[in-house]
Amino acid sequence: MSRILYLLCFSIVLFSSCKGTKAIGESGIKRLNAEKVIANHYNRAFNFETLNTRVKIKYNDKRQSFSPNATLRIEKDKTIWVSVKMLGITLAKALITPKKVSYYEKINNTYFEGDFKLLSEWLGTDLDYNKVQQMLLGQALFNLRQDKYKSTIEGKVYQLRPKTELALFERLFLVHPNSFKIFSQQLKQPIENRDLKINYQSYQKIGNQDFPKEIYIEAIQDKEKTTIEIDYKAVDYNAKVSFPFKIPSGYKQVTIQ
Repeated sequence: MSRILYLLCFSIVLFSSCKGTKAIGESGIKRLNAEKVIANHYNRAFNFETLNTRVKIKYNDKRQSFSPNATLRIEKDKTIWVSVKMLGITLAKALITPKKVSYYEKINNTYFEGDFKLLSEWLGTDLDYNKVQQMLLGQALFNLRQDKYKSTIEGKVYQLRPKTELALFERLFLVHPNSFKIFSQQLKQPIENRDLKINYQSYQKIGNQDFPKEIYIEAIQDKEKTTIEIDYKAVDYNAKVSFPFKIPSGYKQVTIQ
């Protein structure tokens, strides 16, 4: 499971505090149809070419827990790179591109090179590069423009549910009424006993844009729960970044059945 931590430490669901807009209705939130909420969500997407961030990670499952520091770098739509450290020692690195996922970890001297199957199986939903990138930025995991949604106001957030839900797959998106960033996205597969919640605990201002501060991920499969917390400690964008990555010789390759 430790190597899954190193690969997934940047993967994330989000639960942000929020304030109401100008009062319309009991919640104090202006009523908007789903199309307008979705349009605002994408219009407010974090605009960048590169990211260079420092994060604190807390990982916990029924067998083990970790709390490493990591450096996360992104070149938009091209590369996601993670270097995980504990006590100043590099323990693992991961490199994700639209074509493949690669990582190596030094505890067991193992490495992986392949597609997104490992991430997809662990989180219980099909993943690709774009979905991983969107999760890290506080954006919807799925393309909300591809389906029809109904919008309601629940508490102090907009709630989006598909008008036509798949029998084997349930989706729910909660959207912050001010920033239109994701408050929470929840994905369920009842027959598979899988439940994924990605909550944004809070956001921060980077320049004049909203960017995640704390991310909480909870994945449940067959009553086994795994949690990952990500705290962005520092965020720099549009700076020059590099992605050093080389699998050490002698490491054993991990295969996914």
